Amino acid sequence: MAAPVFEEFDPASDCDCPGCVHWRRVMPYSSLSGPLGHPAARKALVLAAAAGTVLGVGQSVPAVAVAHGPARPGVPAGDEPDTPQGGKAPLHGPGGKPAKPAKPSTVAEAPTTTRAEIVNRAKKWVAARVPYDMYAYRPDGYRQDCSGFVSMAWGLPGNEWTGSLSTFGVRISRDQLQPGDILLFHNPDDPERGSHVVLFGGWTDYTHSYYLAYEQTRPHTRKQATPYAYWSNSDRYVAYRYKGLTEGMSGAGAASSDAQNTGYPGDAYFGPGANNAYVTQLGRLLVDRGAGRFYATGPGPRWSDADRQATRAFQRAQGWAGAEADGLPGPETWSYLVGKKGKDIPGAATGDSEAEGSPGTKGSAEGSTDTSGASSHGVSGYPGRAMFRPGAHNAYVTRLGKQLMKKGFGKYYTTGPGPRWGEADRRNVEAFQRSQGWRGGAADGYPGPETWRRLFS
Repeated sequence: MAAPVFEEFDPASDCDCPGCVHWRRVMPYSSLSGPLGHPAARKALVLAAAAGTVLGVGQSVPAVAVAHGPARPGVPAGDEPDTPQGGKAPLHGPGGKPAKPAKPSTVAEAPTTTRAEIVNRAKKWVAARVPYDMYAYRPDGYRQDCSGFVSMAWGLPGNEWTGSLSTFGVRISRDQLQPGDILLFHNPDDPERGSHVVLFGGWTDYTHSYYLAYEQTRPHTRKQATPYAYWSNSDRYVAYRYKGLTEGMSGAGAASSDAQNTGYPGDAYFGPGANNAYVTQLGRLLVDRGAGRFYATGPGPRWSDADRQATRAFQRAQGWAGAEADGLPGPETWSYLVGKKGKDIPGAATGDSEAEGSPGTKGSAEGSTDTSGASSHGVSGYPGRAMFRPGAHNAYVTRLGKQLMKKGFGKYYTTGPGPRWGEADRRNVEAFQRSQGWRGGAADGYPGPETWRRLFS
């Protein structure tokens, strides 16, 4: 019987099939020099020795092939994130060397930042299409893998990894997620190759089933709609919020509703799925510029089509068109609103010299599509019921309160009328309505067009 021939070989180095590409990436040549440096060469030597032993004993028994372990790992599934990561490391200089001696990062060292800054830093990598490379570093010193990307976005003093990022955050629930938070999957069984982390950029729509993910993955940094929590291992991702945030949690009621921030927070705060204090602030600014007819219940923290229509109306009032009047507030729209620049929305009352935030021109609401406004009741200056509801905050509330005081119906004010609708306003309006002989629903404390007409007559 002929002796079996044992031979093992590696394919050509330029073979581009998925298995060979993956083999070259995950199992590079050994650092040993010489012909025995590659694993395949060592196995060939073992097999040759086994064959010699069989031949030496006269071939009395058939040769048995040596049992092989897996020669190459399987190619990962197509939906798995191929994002190997490095470990904790300091920031690196241009030459790939640490910019300064490494020292442990602590939460106390983490600088403060805002959500807008976090998202804007992430956008810079997306725009630059930074290639994924766990061994490369950007000019700012951050490693070009998923954990280095989040370390950069959060502004951490060093390159963290998925095993340490959670120490810089506070665990939160799905419902608490806001732009700048992260979704983290740390796999302790295979932390270097089985883990991943992405930056949350906001929900894509009201269903909260997809969100905008900023992530560092192959081939380069990307931003795309992603199913919650991720394409794979979804149940193993955990949401965290950076401990160094200087602004509120920007959810409904989380930030002070009186805070009138003048800086543009970023486009991540506006659009379908957004739910934060900046949406409320936007609505109030728009109402002060004549957009009251678009809101049925007044501005609130959850983005709605009313916000989009009101924003677009304001943009068109400035003579903008196309992408400049898409209904989403950009930096220029925001600067016009907070700076009280440009033109008011036509066809809505702009109040008079007492109306806060208005240019002081006279006007009326004729032509308004709001059936509770002046167009359907013919009451000059009446802005509509939406301006006088719980949570309302606008110049018309102030004007109403001053007129109530002037007519002798201000006894429920303790600090004087202001732009925020409150119980004192309602009770003063109710007192005025009752003085007209009205009862029941006609004296509910909310000013309708007839209440407004009589009050300002």
